[in-house]
Amino acid sequence: MKEKIIAKASELFLKLGFKSVTMDDIAGEMCISKKTIYKYFCNKEVLIEESTSMVHKQVHEVIDTIVAKDYNAIHENFEIRESFRDMFKNNSDTSPIYQLKKHYPEIYQNILSYEIDQCSQYFRENIEKGMREKLYREELNIDVYVKFYYTLIFHINENTVSEREAQKIELEALEYHTRAMATEKGILELEKQLKKITT
Repeated sequence: MKEKIIAKASELFLKLGFKSVTMDDIAGEMCISKKTIYKYFCNKEVLIEESTSMVHKQVHEVIDTIVAKDYNAIHENFEIRESFRDMFKNNSDTSPIYQLKKHYPEIYQNILSYEIDQCSQYFRENIEKGMREKLYREELNIDVYVKFYYTLIFHINENTVSEREAQKIELEALEYHTRAMATEKGILELEKQLKKITT
């Protein structure tokens, strides 16, 4: 039952926002009493912590699944972006990450600390792969580009209220990041990926 509550809560938090979803809403959606939820979670904050942990795990499973498909480095980034767009599609106009930072800053900081580590590792592997594939320039300072990109991405998510707007700016950031590293061959692949989005 505990896992079912976490799964339902995660779904509602992402769809409607961390602030607006109440314990009553979760109980109502699951056709259980609020008392049942409190049997497993002493308050909403604890449930949010467990839910964000589960979402974090799902996010990295999505990344691992896409990486395993062995697309080229640029295609891989676009596939991951597409999966996240579907995963974080919500009915609330407010970005879940923005809400988490604003209303539950402590939980947000905890997530951020290990999220930055894991994302940095993924960005690094992607850049190394792109260099091997001659899509990114050979002389890149990988550490600097990893730092540039995660600073951009986290800044967008922390400071953009609207999820739709955040995703739009993230696409611009991905293009900017890729163009900054790309060889001529990489630019052609980037244009191909961008074209797929607009068609």
